[in-house]
Order: sequence, then C-alpha cells, then structure tokens
Amino acid sequence: GVALGVLPLPKLFLGPGQPSKGPDLLGYVGIEAVLDQMRRKTMKAGFEFNIMVVGQSGLGKSTLVNTLFKSKVSRKSCSPNYEEKISKTVQLQSVSHVIEEKGVRMKLTVIDTPGFGDQINNDRCWEPVLKHVNEQYEKYLKEELRVNRQRKIPDTRVHCCIYFLPASGHWLRPIDVEFMKRLGKIVSIVPVIAKADTLTLEERTEFKQRIRQDLVANGIQVYPQKENDEDAEERLLNNTIRESIPFAVVGTDREHQVNGHRVLGRKTKWGIVEVENVAHCEFANLRDLLIRSHLEDLKQVTHDVHYETYRVQRLTAGAVHQGGPNGTMCTHVWKDGLKGPLVNTPFLSILYYESY
Repeated sequence: GVALGVLPLPKLFLGPGQPSKGPDLLGYVGIEAVLDQMRRKTMKAGFEFNIMVVGQSGLGKSTLVNTLFKSKVSRKSCSPNYEEKISKTVQLQSVSHVIEEKGVRMKLTVIDTPGFGDQINNDRCWEPVLKHVNEQYEKYLKEELRVNRQRKIPDTRVHCCIYFLPASGHWLRPIDVEFMKRLGKIVSIVPVIAKADTLTLEERTEFKQRIRQDLVANGIQVYPQKENDEDAEERLLNNTIRESIPFAVVGTDREHQVNGHRVLGRKTKWGIVEVENVAHCEFANLRDLLIRSHLEDLKQVTHDVHYETYRVQRLTAGAVHQGGPNGTMCTHVWKDGLKGPLVNTPFLSILYYESY
C-alpha cells in the first residue's frame, strides 16, 4: 500500500483565519491574466437574466422594460396582433430575446403577469406567481440532480421581480403587502412607483417614506437585504439604495429635442419629463441597480440564497425508503407524492428524482 503522509502547511497560510503576507514576487507571473480568461469565456458563452414584472394593468410595465433595455423586449411590443384586455385570471407569459452590446450577449427573458390585481376580488391572486417561481426552482433542481446532466443547466429561475406600485400618494394596499410578504421570501423584489410624474416632488418624497415604513412594519424583504452585504464597501452602496427604495420611475420609448440633444422623455403641457435625468425621476438609479452594478449579484442571491433555501427544504422534506442496498435502485416516495430513484453504493449516496 501507499503510505499517506500529512503535508506541512505552506508558509503563506499560518492557519484558519490567519493569512500571512506572501513573499514579494521576483518577476511577472501572470496571475492577473485569469480575469481576461474569465472575460473571454463569459463573452463567448453569454449569460442569462430573467426578470419578472408584476402590477395591475395600465402602470406602464411593458414601456418601462423597453426603456430599461432600449429595445422592444416586452411581450406587448413583440406581439404584432396584441390586444389589450383584462384577463379573468392571472396568467404568466414570458418572452425571450438575445441582446448584444459590444460583443457581450445576454439572453433576456421577461415574464409578465397579465390579470394581476385587475379583478374585483383579488383574493390569492399571487398564487400563480408563487407557483411559477417555485416551478423554476424545481426544474433546475431536477436537472442538477440527474446522473447524466447537461454541462450547462438552462437557468429559467426568476432573478428579479419588479413590483409596480400605483402612484396613489397614500400607503401600501393590502394586495401589495400580501404579495411582497410572500414573494419576498423566495425571489428578489425591487418595488417601484409607476408613472411617478403624476406626483409632485413633495408628494413623491412623502409617499416613499410611507412605503418604507410599511415595508418595515410588515416585515417585507426587498432587495438588497442587509444580511447579504458582504463587506463594508458593499454595505455602504446598498444602504444608499435602500434609502432610495421604492424608485419613483417614468418610462417611455419616445425621444424629444431638449437643448439641442435627443433625450428619452414624456412630453406634457408643462415641459418634458426626461427619463434619464435624476432630477426628474429615479429611472437611472433603477437601471444602474438592475444592470450596471447589481445584475450579477441578483443572480448570485437567487442561486445562493433563494434557490439554496428551496433545495434544502426540498431534499429534507422526508421520504419513504424502499429498495435494496449496494448499488440496487431504490424508490423514494416524497411527501408531495413525487417518486424517484435513490442510487446507493458503499461509499456514495446520490439522491435524485425524475417524474415517472
């Protein structure tokens, strides 16, 4: 047999939590080149981003999404024979696009929720949304636990949910509280005040303060959560964002001439509301959060926090074990009735399940 020895720890690390300053390099090693390698692989493979928009009809959800990505990516814009009508039930619909900017490709999926909040009786109207989010976690988990799984698992999990609040100037409605309280536990929610140009600056400030008070009073979690801040620098940035939530936004896909420049804006009798002007609305802050500063973090929180919570709950839900030992196939019956095989070997147990 081969005797296994214990290798001494390198001098670079003195022990857990006690990193030592490394020796000065005598020449260029090229460690920094790994960033270029990661960049090339990411640009070659592209990446995915799935965003859900929730709110009652007429709040400008499609327009805002088009404004965010400066292209017609909403379901409403992509349907040539689209007819605006109020759904009797909440029906989730999605549309996907591949958009490219400076060589970087992104598969963007926009999930819309027509019918949400449009009925006289909106009791439990959040359940189809809740079901959809969990179904995507389930789909990813099933792929992840297969013995012969794909090299890259398609990611259909919802990375962010933009929740549209009407610019009422009052408080959160019961439907807003119930929705965000339930969905905030399983997906990253970013609340926005839609069509904020209907409020004066004073009304907007007071409305935002009331909403923040309501969020705290009802224990509603919105993105970014304090417990996910990784360091002091990130905490400082996220505190600024938390103080701005909910974002008061205006969306439009029309350009106007202002001081010799073409700008995105909404024309009124009193002038032009410039969408990307932070003095007029907070659209630019929302765009920076979703795309320029926190897009990767939204995906990471989805995977490491929300999906991980679902995965742990799913795999520890309990099962009835049937079958034999030493590599024979065993059938597990989960509490929700889902059946699946369990592969057992003397050294390894792999639990996975498939629909039969």
